[in-house]
Amino acid sequence: MTVSPEETSWEQVQAGPEFTELRRRLRGFVFPMTAAFLVWYLAFVLLADYAPEFMARRLVGNITLGLVLGIAQFASTFLITFLYVRHADRKLDPLADRIRHDLESR
Repeated sequence: MTVSPEETSWEQVQAGPEFTELRRRLRGFVFPMTAAFLVWYLAFVLLADYAPEFMARRLVGNITLGLVLGIAQFASTFLITFLYVRHADRKLDPLADRIRHDLESR
């Protein structure tokens, strides 16, 4: 079986230090953020299931702590999206563009 030049180039790029750095930067954001969100989500579910009296506390009028925390789940999703886009724009995209440019100029 013969290996095409494109495959060889991709394997070289993937084994290179810039691609390794790109993966490190991506994982350095994604793994901690995923873990934090899962803990936050699990805490909400556990509170809703095992501490209903706590979640039913009224804050203002008919607004309960559970409602505020539920809406905060949505807000945190948008916040994570914003943080990821900012991280990608600053840390990932410039390096990915450089790798792509180097690969295309071969």
